[in-house]
Order: sequence, then C-alpha cells, then structure tokens
Amino acid sequence: MKQYENFAYIYDELMDDVDYENWVYHIERLISRSGKKVKNILELACGTGNITIPLAKKGYDIVGVDISEDMLSVAYDKSKREGINLVLLEQDMTELEFDLYDLDCVVCSCDGFNYITSSEDLKSVFKKVNELLKSGGIFVFDISSHYKISEILGNNFMGESRDNLAYMWENYYDEENHLIDMELDFFVKIDNQEDEEIFQRYRETHQQRAYGNEEIIALLKEANFDEINIFGDFSTDDPKFDSERIFFTAIKK
Repeated sequence: MKQYENFAYIYDELMDDVDYENWVYHIERLISRSGKKVKNILELACGTGNITIPLAKKGYDIVGVDISEDMLSVAYDKSKREGINLVLLEQDMTELEFDLYDLDCVVCSCDGFNYITSSEDLKSVFKKVNELLKSGGIFVFDISSHYKISEILGNNFMGESRDNLAYMWENYYDEENHLIDMELDFFVKIDNQEDEEIFQRYRETHQQRAYGNEEIIALLKEANFDEINIFGDFSTDDPKFDSERIFFTAIKK
C-alpha cells in the first residue's frame, strides 16, 4: 500500500487543527506523573516531526524513526527552519535496529501503532522497545481507540475543499478482523491557466487496526512491562466507552 508519499507534503496543512502543543504537554505530564526522569527519547513513527521538534526544543536528546522517507524529508526541512538539528532514521519499526540502549523513554504518537495490523508484530515491537529502555525506563504511546475506528471512522465518508487542495476519504471497516481500509484521494492545485484551476490528483490507501485496551495491556505484560496505566483522551482519567484516543504508560521491569 502507498502510504505517506505525496500525502506527506500536504499532511501538515490538513492537520492544521491538531493541537500538537497540547499533545507534547500531555506526554510530559504523563512522564512527570510516573516520577521518571527523562533526558533522552526515541520516537517511533515520528512523521513530519510535529511531536519530535517541540520535544527537541524543550531540550530532550531525541531521535525520530519513521518508515516514510517523504515524511522524514518534511520533518528535516521543518527542523532546519526551526534551527534544530534532528537525528532522523528511515526504518520500519517492526524491523527496528537501533544501536543505543539504556534509553530513558520511548514515545509513539498519532496512530503509529494502529498501523501495525498484527498483534504478533505489535508484541515484537513492544519487546524491542523493552530491550532498548533502561531498567525503570518509561514507554509512552497513544492509539486511536477501538470506538473511534469502528464507530466514527468505520464505513464513513469524509471530504473537504480548501483554496489549494481538496480531499475525499472513504473508509471500510472489517468488524471480524478489526481492520479499517482508508482510501484517500487528494486534489492539489498546481497551476492557473486562463482563469482555469489545474489540480493534480493523488491516491493513497491506508490500513489500520483497532485494538482493545485489554489486548494492548496483555501484549505489554508479555513484553515484560510493569506499572501499566491507561488514560482517556488528553486527560489523566480512566478511558470512557467513547474515548477516541487512549494513552498508555508502561515501565520496564
């Protein structure tokens, strides 16, 4: 499947309503709540750096990993404009190779783990994260909830038209396998000719998995994590039935 290729270059424009500042604040709040001291961070599925760059500006020693060369290219350009020197690695996190161990913290945000559609692959990632963390190191991540994927996104159509681009987003949810296929069509303005607007069409297909909270907790335990906590949306409260984003923290034994 083509994922985050041409989409990478319009991703930030389409996500301009996302409060990444609050996202970073919440990650730091969950770290503080755990009582752990964090200086270095490995971020998985870092995308265009919307979490990475703010954390780097706060003084953390951070490395970002993503499977998409295009997303990393955007992140690199943004970091240079911000005067930040980022270390960015192009890797599939299900085949993660990282030479540094005894990390303070590993982070994954913005649906990164929803893109891992096999529970065995997700458990493998959790085990690798556990290996990379120091004893007592903290793992902080969030996922789109089962409720959000199945009830809000599932079998739904969304679209929007802006001055320079438009998109259509159609979803198909497989309830038996908890998988959602998302077909995205983008129309990006490339030229004006004699008062006629010219658009380039791009198509990408994305697939995500809806995970239940208990399944995630079980996988974390199998990967030798302890002190597992879950939170609903951007709060420090337990998740509700209709929470759309679930945050997890876990500590390496």
